[in-house]
Amino acid sequence: MITVQTILKAPIEKVWELWISPEHITQWNHASADWHTPYAENDLKVGGKFKYTMAAKDGSMQFDFGGTYTEIVNHSLIAYTIDDGRKVKITFESQENGVVIIEKFDPETENSEALQQQGWQAILDNFKKHVESIYLKL
Repeated sequence: MITVQTILKAPIEKVWELWISPEHITQWNHASADWHTPYAENDLKVGGKFKYTMAAKDGSMQFDFGGTYTEIVNHSLIAYTIDDGRKVKITFESQENGVVIIEKFDPETENSEALQQQGWQAILDNFKKHVESIYLKL
């Protein structure tokens, strides 16, 4: 398993809402500035499915990333199986200084584990920037 994590300065309710809302997923779900997520759908319930279209901004490449939810605990846990069979578990934990998100996932075999960790961490870092840009303005 590969692990990435971050701490966000925002209330758990806001963090959860921004993580699961398709209109926000399209704003933060990319690993680098030359990629984006033009489409996201999310049916957050056990047995529900999600799908994000991730694309290069120059139109040279795109792919769908999707899966099926296996466990949901409101404001605490999201677990799912990616369409290729790999497992992902995300925990959200309120602390005095904000919310800790820990994401653990099974690696795929095409790219090195270091590269996968960097990519998933970059997406999580973009989520942190998105949340804090909204919350810190309030």
